[in-house]
Amino acid sequence: MLADCTVSLSPIYSEPNPQSTMVSQILFGELCEILDRENDFYKIKLSFDGTEGWVSALILNDLEVPPAKNTVTEPCVRYATKSGTHLLSLGSEVTEETDSNFKNENLKENISSLANVLQNIPYVFGGRSVFGCDADGFVQLVFKTNAIFLPRQAKDQALLGDVLDFLGESDAGDLAFFENELGQINHVGIMLNNYQVIHCFGKVRIDSLDSSGIYNVDLKKHTHKLRFVKRILN
Repeated sequence: MLADCTVSLSPIYSEPNPQSTMVSQILFGELCEILDRENDFYKIKLSFDGTEGWVSALILNDLEVPPAKNTVTEPCVRYATKSGTHLLSLGSEVTEETDSNFKNENLKENISSLANVLQNIPYVFGGRSVFGCDADGFVQLVFKTNAIFLPRQAKDQALLGDVLDFLGESDAGDLAFFENELGQINHVGIMLNNYQVIHCFGKVRIDSLDSSGIYNVDLKKHTHKLRFVKRILN
């Protein structure tokens, strides 16, 4: 059975329990498949990225035939429905046509401009909206608004695209991936021009990037070890 989200956003939990870990979020209008039900929770699978988890049964609307949707490409909009007015995040999906100040012929400029506007969004583990996001969710959200659908987790995003031989080859819109002490991908950011990367660490912020990794001027140290930079966009 297919359904879509009827509230501004809702947590997707690892278990049918609001005290369990939030693995991601479903935004207004996003389509999902209902896989199972337990008490007042549905197990769902997000249609655009395959994320599975549990949501409150109260936030879904069953659909026989999914309507055509347009992605909200402004950071935040007010949207009226029969149930009232909703404050929607970038990345939500609505049936009306949407306008955007971040659409031009240069896809790299679109992504770079939009990412810059989203500075200072707070870090929220599992978040993927302008009301709070994690590093993976931030990157996924920015790319979704440009009709590029990335996996939810950085380790899976890192499987896409082509590795650049040198950091100096990077361009706006490339993705920088970072690793922990075990060599596992644990962070991602979007490259800007001039050896800068925008990423979510405490909040969405811009930091400088060198061959060692991200240098945080506030902490006066490198905070993330660079693994590689990949070109996702043609």
